[in-house]
Amino acid sequence: MIPKGFRLASVAAGLRYHDRQDLGLIVSTPFHGAAGVFTLNLCQAAPVVWSKARVQSGRAILVNAGQANAQTGEQGHKDCRKMAKSLSKLLNLFPDDILLASTGIIGQPINMAALEKALPELVDSLSPEGEEGFSRSILTTDTTPKTAYARISLAPGFKATIWGCAKGSGMIAPNLATFLGFILTDAPASVELMQNLLREGAEATFNRVTIDGDTSTNDSLFLLSSGAAVTSPFSSGVKAKAFERGLMKVLESLARSLVLDGEGATRLVEIAVKGALDDRQAKLAAMTVAQSPLVKTAFFGCDPNWGRVLAALGRSGATFDPYRVDLNLNKIPWVRNGMDNGREKEVNEAMSLREYRLTINLNVGKAVYTTLTCDFSPQYVTINSSYRS
Repeated sequence: MIPKGFRLASVAAGLRYHDRQDLGLIVSTPFHGAAGVFTLNLCQAAPVVWSKARVQSGRAILVNAGQANAQTGEQGHKDCRKMAKSLSKLLNLFPDDILLASTGIIGQPINMAALEKALPELVDSLSPEGEEGFSRSILTTDTTPKTAYARISLAPGFKATIWGCAKGSGMIAPNLATFLGFILTDAPASVELMQNLLREGAEATFNRVTIDGDTSTNDSLFLLSSGAAVTSPFSSGVKAKAFERGLMKVLESLARSLVLDGEGATRLVEIAVKGALDDRQAKLAAMTVAQSPLVKTAFFGCDPNWGRVLAALGRSGATFDPYRVDLNLNKIPWVRNGMDNGREKEVNEAMSLREYRLTINLNVGKAVYTTLTCDFSPQYVTINSSYRS
């Protein structure tokens, strides 16, 4: 169930894919406010540039899958203006009320003829029950839609809803992990609160996952509020705390879904580094291990090759004594004081699980950092060696 005040739609526009939905639309009526977080990649797609400049006025979002409209020159920006203008006329809005998001192959412009032809049908399809079609229309190499939902209490007798969906299964790494994310709510949170919580939430969730260490050109995370929940607007206090808890629940669920659906992934691994000198070094250690191709292929093969973990730690930039490092896989004491602990068979069996936790204790401080990653399988290479062709 999507929040009050929203309608969603999707159509098969034939932009790149055939016989599947590839164009989606979200519209907020009424409209209370919007926030957004975008890729930190220097190479930013035209829809990212467009939406960053207009995010707070965005009461509608048009999303296409198949063509990224990135590195398409001035034509890409002209196409953004044309899309927004055409859609705004159909919705009786201003072009600056339209936010844009694209996903697909970098360097390919939008198939504008197909998109504009599909817009009237897309608008006619808007419905408060359009979430399933929309969540499928934004996918590329994903194998399944990713949605999450939370109900929160803002005051006695007053409930609000937070609903989200996302796409992403490859080119996923921190600095707003490569994906498109759409969070909708009828809670009348202030724009300032929404922007702050979205930025903090992205850092605590999407920026702590990695599939392949790549960050894309199109990453966009939006939060729209219709304000249709029957309660007074808020920017702090008990209502803000309830809203924050619900938003984090949705963001955490979506971030986890991204890694579970990583391209070719067969394992989800939580990597927790503790005992680091400071937060920066804890993050360096965790992310270096999480993004190491050698470690990730060992995860796929259920190979208890802990030397790969130690080698990744050693090049991470974190300061530690290699002969004080302890590794646990789930609760199995795998490595002690930087040396083998004779538990290879147990670790091998545990690594065959769909999900497990690798805990790394550097034993030099108190800082902690946790991230989610997945394995590298031959399927990852197959998907990415032929994606464009």
